[in-house]
Formats: sequence, C-alpha cells, structure tokens
Amino acid sequence: MSSDQSPRAVSRNPVGGHVPVAGGLASVGLSYAREIGAEAVQVFVANPRGWATPVGNPQQDEAFREACAAEGIPAYVHAPYLINFGSHTEATVEKSVDSLRHSLRRARAIGALGVVVHTGSATGGRDRAVALAQVRERMLPLLDELTHDDDPFLLLESTAGQGASLCSRTWDFGPYFEALDAHPKLGVCLDTCHIFAAGHDLTGPSGMKQTLDLLVDTVGEGRLKLVHANDSKDVAGAHKDRHENIGTGHIGEEPFRELMLHPATEGVPLVIETPGGKEGHAADVARLQGLRTL
Repeated sequence: MSSDQSPRAVSRNPVGGHVPVAGGLASVGLSYAREIGAEAVQVFVANPRGWATPVGNPQQDEAFREACAAEGIPAYVHAPYLINFGSHTEATVEKSVDSLRHSLRRARAIGALGVVVHTGSATGGRDRAVALAQVRERMLPLLDELTHDDDPFLLLESTAGQGASLCSRTWDFGPYFEALDAHPKLGVCLDTCHIFAAGHDLTGPSGMKQTLDLLVDTVGEGRLKLVHANDSKDVAGAHKDRHENIGTGHIGEEPFRELMLHPATEGVPLVIETPGGKEGHAADVARLQGLRTL
C-alpha cells in the first residue's frame, strides 16, 4: 500500500499481509498496511479464537472499502479458527454456521473479495464421508446465500494434516468441492506452509509446479483465488503448522519465485502470515516483491 495513497500499477501478483485492526479497520489496519508496503490485505472481523459476531463500525467500514477501491488494494477476511463444519458436536457446527455467515456478510460490507475458512476435521472418530456430508448440509446453504454481485468468494484453506483433517493434500480438495457441488462462489486459498507440512515438497526444480498442477487438475482452472505465502519452520510432511519468514525456513526463496511464474497464479494476490512484527512483515513483503519478475 503506497504512502501517497494513490492508485498503483496492477502487478501480476499483489503482495501484502495480514494486518491488525484492533482500534479501527481503516485507521489501524490500513496504516499498518502502508507501513509494510502491502499491495493486498487480510483482516479478521471477529476474535479469531472466539465465537463473537460483532457489528462493524460503519465509518471504518466505509473508509476501508473506499481506500481499498481507490488504491486498487484487494482485501480478504480470515474467518475464525474455531469453525469446523466436520465437528461431531452440534453446538460447534451451529456456531460455525453463525460465525462463517457473519464473516461473509462483514466481508461484503467492507468490500472484501473473499473469506478464508479452514476446511476442518472429522472429529469424534467419524468417517470422512460422514463429516463431508455434514459439510454439504451446513455450508452449501451459506454459499447459496451469496447472491449479490459484490458478495465475496468462500475460499477453502487446507490444513497441515494434523489429526483427522478433511483437507490437507491437493487432491483432498476434490471431495470437498464435490460435497459443495463445485459452487461458483467456491475457491481455494493455498497456504504454502500448510501444503508443505502436509507432504507436498515445494523445493527442488519442479516441486512448486507439480503441486500447483495437481491443484488445478483437482479443482479446475480459476479456482485459486489467494495464496498465504509462508515459509515453514519444519520439514516437508511434518504435519506442523509453524510459519517462518520468507527464505529462512525449509521452503526457501526459490519456490516462491516459481509460484509467481505458474499460470494458475496469474492475478492471484499473496498475503504473508509470518513472524517478526512490523519489521519482519515489511521485510517479507519486500522479499516477495523482489522475487516477482512481472
């Protein structure tokens, strides 16, 4: 996000970050985005570790929406972490419905292009097919509510493969998309740390290309809408969700360069969720922008 707040030339892959918004979506969130040089932003619209569904501040919503539109900044919402449509606990599923509906409606209010939600797990020892049937029953109606032109996409983010994860490898998106009738408002948010931890080795001359090819083969072209660009503190296949700064983890810099050259990422923003606070985030944004060739 430029300090002069003027429109920028659109790059093939805008690079930005998840920004804090406590104290004001626009006044705090966009100020932070400008300070780290972000060209895209992701925000929470509720406590990520709770079930509260707070109303927004109309003035902050409008300021955020207008600034992003004026400066050409794509914005995204990350839904709370507790959401799990595969849970065997009815109370959790009901709260998941309310929480995700809140994120989707708040996203439209602030002009966000997509809402990222974790794909969840089959708890209680239940079969994956049973859990996915429940995903269909409870999530598909939310997708069907997205009837406005400016409604966000719902972006499925796979996990690192811990426990009874419903979606961690690229091919796991297949049954998930099938359960949701490959709804037109459904997309993918690919987290590089998660997919690496799940067992896709992104390193080497073709690791990233093969992974993205597999994703496209599974969900089709045009479904990848956002990338969470995170390096990994752990090795491939470790099933540990521990993010590292770009180029300093086990993924390294080169796969991120390859990611930004693949046809599937044409026009897809990258958002970092890395350690280090403002200085670390600014460095990671700059590092990815430096790796970008277009």
